[in-house]
Amino acid sequence: MATYKIVLFYGFTPLAAPESVRLWQQALGERWGLTGRVVVSRHGINATLGGTVENLKQYVRTTRQHPGLEHIDVKWSDGTGADFPRLSVKVRPELVSFGVPDEVEVDERGVVGGGVPLGPDEVDALVAERDDVVFFDGRNAFEAEIGRFKGAVVPDVRTTRDFIEQIDSGTFDHLKDRPIVTYCTGGVRCEVLSALMRKRGFEEVYQVAGGIVRYAEARGADGLWEGSLYVFDERRHVEFADGVEPLGSCVVCSAPAARYENCGDASCRTLRLACAECTPAVTAGRCEACVAERPGSFVPRPTARPGVPAAV
Repeated sequence: MATYKIVLFYGFTPLAAPESVRLWQQALGERWGLTGRVVVSRHGINATLGGTVENLKQYVRTTRQHPGLEHIDVKWSDGTGADFPRLSVKVRPELVSFGVPDEVEVDERGVVGGGVPLGPDEVDALVAERDDVVFFDGRNAFEAEIGRFKGAVVPDVRTTRDFIEQIDSGTFDHLKDRPIVTYCTGGVRCEVLSALMRKRGFEEVYQVAGGIVRYAEARGADGLWEGSLYVFDERRHVEFADGVEPLGSCVVCSAPAARYENCGDASCRTLRLACAECTPAVTAGRCEACVAERPGSFVPRPTARPGVPAAV
C-alpha cells in the first residue's frame, strides 16, 4: 500500500535560466506523478508537493543535483494522495510576492542582508535573555488567527504585497530599536522579509530558521508556538502535538476552530473558520462576499472543494 507524503522546501540561489528550470521541474513532477506548486525565479525555487514517499524521494534527490540546491532543507509531513488538485510549475519575478523583486539580492549563500537565523534553542534562549523581543508574523493575517508565537505582532495584511506598504507607512517604526524575530510557515517568506526590514532601518532582526515547521516539530506543545499551523493544501491545518487548543473561533457559534472552509458557491475564495458541528451549514449556503460579488448567481460547488489560495 502506497504511503503518501508532502514536501515543503525552498532554495535561494541565482538561477540564470528560470524558464529552463521550470521545464525541468515540470518534467520531474510529471515523471513521478506529483501534484502541488513549484515557483521558480531568478532568485531560486520554492515548492510544496505531494506524492508517494518513493517518488518524492526520487524528485528531491534529483532536484538536489542542481548547482546551488544541494543543501535545500526539505520538510516532510503526512499526505493523503489528494492534497493538491494538480501540478503547477511557474516562473515569477519573486519567490515570494512582496512586490519588490529588484530589492531582493541573492548570491550563492542565499538572501543577502537577511536576519540572523535562529534554531529552536536559540529562539528560546533569546526570549529568555531579553524581555523586549518581538515576534513578527510574516504571513497573511488570516493564517495567524489559528496559530502564532506568543505575543506576536500580526500585521493586518491580506496578501504578502501588503507588508511593504504597511512597513513604509511607519506603522512599525516604534519597533526599530527592538530585537525582531520574523517567522513564517517554512522560512521562505520571513527570510526575504527580514532582509527588507533591515533595509528599512530595523536594527536587530532575526528569523526562525526553517520557519514554524522546524520550531514546532522540535518543541511540540512545550515551546513558544501556540495553536495550529495553516497549510496551503487540502489539510488546511496541522498540529504538532495532541490536544492542541485551537486559537480561532467558528464564524457561526464562536466555538474553538482551526479549519477554514469555503461556502457553497463553486467560485468562493473566502475562507471562514468553522467548527465540526457548523461546517455543514458554512459549506451549504453562500457567504456575504459571494453574494456581494455575484448577486443572484449561485453555482453549487462540487463535493471536492476548489483549490486553496497560493502562499503569496
